[in-house]
Amino acid sequence: MKTFILTISCLLTSTMLLAQTSAAPQQDNANADDSAVLTPSTNENTIQVITRPEILGQWGMKIPNNRQCTEYYNFRGNNEVVIKSDKEWSIGQYQYQVPNNRSEQLPALIMQIQYDNNEKDCSGYQEDQTGEIQQFFVKWINPQQIEFCGTDKGEKCFATLNKQLP
Repeated sequence: MKTFILTISCLLTSTMLLAQTSAAPQQDNANADDSAVLTPSTNENTIQVITRPEILGQWGMKIPNNRQCTEYYNFRGNNEVVIKSDKEWSIGQYQYQVPNNRSEQLPALIMQIQYDNNEKDCSGYQEDQTGEIQQFFVKWINPQQIEFCGTDKGEKCFATLNKQLP
């Protein structure tokens, strides 16, 4: 009986010792990970400048023959544009190109429609514009208002858009 109790005691003690020694390295690894996370980086004071197109955001255009309806253009940061006009909505990609000399030439806006739900828009037209590529020139009236124009000199402007506040 003494042998049995001694054997059980040895087994329990050795199990406890094994558990403590195998847990110790895990704690050290956990502490090492924590210290890596908590250690300040050498580039702590580095400033990263990200430029975004000035056209970014949501713009609304009142339709002359239907003042109750507003066509919305939402220019997103990943060059995606969402256009909502009455029951029609479209999704596409845009590129906003700023010229070297803005006093001589307006910024160009190129949009390619990738999906159109083919419903009626604010003008009453129903046309699937999927695949269409449109190019406009953006004339800045002020930071809250732009016009879409047909030429890079700001001529043949046909649409006025107002910045929509969030």
